[in-house]
Amino acid sequence: MEHKRIWKTILCATVIGINAYGQTGGDEDKEMFNRAKQRDQQAIDEAVKGWWTASMKTHEQRIQWWRTARFGMFVHWGVYSLPGGEWKGKKVGGYAEHLMRKEKINRNEYLELAHQFNPVNFNAEQWVLQAKQAGMKYFIITAKHHDGFAMYNSAVSDFDIIDQTPFKRDPMAELAAACKKHGMRFGFYYSHAFDWEHPDAPGNDWEFNNPGGDKLLHGGARWYDEHPELLPKAQKYVTEKSIPQIKELINKYHPDILWFDTPHKLPLSENIRILQAIRETDPNVVVNGRLARSAGISFGDYKNTADRPAEFFPVTGDWEAIPTTNESYGYSKYDSSHKSVAFFIQLMAKSASRGGNLLMNIGPKGDGTLDARDVAILKGIGQWVDKNYESVGGAGISGLPLHNWGVSTRKDNKLYLHVFEWPTDGRLQVSGLPSAVKKAYLLTDAARKPLLINQSLTSSGLRGLTVQLSAKAVDTANTVVVLELDGKGRPDTISYIASNIPITRLLAFDAVQTGKGLQYGDGKTDRYYVTG
Repeated sequence: MEHKRIWKTILCATVIGINAYGQTGGDEDKEMFNRAKQRDQQAIDEAVKGWWTASMKTHEQRIQWWRTARFGMFVHWGVYSLPGGEWKGKKVGGYAEHLMRKEKINRNEYLELAHQFNPVNFNAEQWVLQAKQAGMKYFIITAKHHDGFAMYNSAVSDFDIIDQTPFKRDPMAELAAACKKHGMRFGFYYSHAFDWEHPDAPGNDWEFNNPGGDKLLHGGARWYDEHPELLPKAQKYVTEKSIPQIKELINKYHPDILWFDTPHKLPLSENIRILQAIRETDPNVVVNGRLARSAGISFGDYKNTADRPAEFFPVTGDWEAIPTTNESYGYSKYDSSHKSVAFFIQLMAKSASRGGNLLMNIGPKGDGTLDARDVAILKGIGQWVDKNYESVGGAGISGLPLHNWGVSTRKDNKLYLHVFEWPTDGRLQVSGLPSAVKKAYLLTDAARKPLLINQSLTSSGLRGLTVQLSAKAVDTANTVVVLELDGKGRPDTISYIASNIPITRLLAFDAVQTGKGLQYGDGKTDRYYVTG
């Protein structure tokens, strides 16, 4: 009865608001929007003039391990992993971890699914070792995804793996221990804004009539600005579940990193409030860029690019990309679109060459095992990383111009040439070098046998080099040639397109962008464009 009275009040307020907009020509709507801007601006000002600026004094210290890691494991695992993209005999496409939303499953029915979740084959140490053997340096797993189900023993809510499943074990505790044992940095993905089981949280519009869902109720995407009378409800969820569980994760497991998503489901002021709670609890934990950001400032420790990238648009500063082995983050028995090992090896080199990290996702099965296709990808990457890690781990932007044979990275006086496309005559042509080269060799050659090189200097001052390689590629995915530089200097920026490379791909992302109003595509497959 009390619930009906609350909803009746909200409905009346909404109707009054609509009538007022019609009578005043939108003046009240304008006033509401202005108040929303003031709300967010106040939160920004308080952060910038106080606690956030203070927290950034230790930013360089806490981000250092992440910068040198370059490669990490992302894991989406939860109750949704059991059906694996199927519901009541029907194939459910897209992101398998979104099953509850896609099929409009109510809380009680989802609990029935949780009561069947018993991943008896889960082995934390095995997961961590497989990540480590693939060359990954940090491990992030979903402690709570959008379904609101905690994959650890939570005292805040009984909607968790201990209270609702026959498993009765805390996999987050086991993974934290395994990571510590094997020298792997550890952290959590936590869905702070979306929570489909909670009656006050954004997202569930099929059971609770809440904003932030697919029906675009109560004003759609910016519901909290158009209908601020609904905001206290979401704030209650943040206060009573989101912040307490985040603090719980920090205090129980001491993670090195926290990863957030979908910040647009809450107003910026709430996201900033959550970040402040994190910084008060642990000033040293790394926080990704998807928790709190505005057009003018990103409050996280680094930036995130789009999901499922195949190429990277230009990003400055610290950034991270999150590809997944197929097209779903959670396990989907129907998704067989797994990329090749070569795809990820080249993607890792591309991200390092642009100064970014690669956080590669897998979706384990509901029984706790990894998909055999994911295991094969991890093993393949590991075989390459085992011999070539030096060229990506701790290495970064080389400064060399674009070359059509691949990309380049640099660490100290070493340039690493990542050759994706092999020259037809075995002669690797390099342009724009910052100094003379003392020595060239293959990174996989333990003896460091020098390769024959021919250096040149044009009349315009361009420094070039030709390295004599074998007729066929040593590694068809990515052969790394090391150039040891003889000094320091400034590399040239003129792109070099060698005629002996069989395939040349020139992306809009690699062009120099001038003018206003231009925007990059998100880098997903076939979305390497510039618009505007």
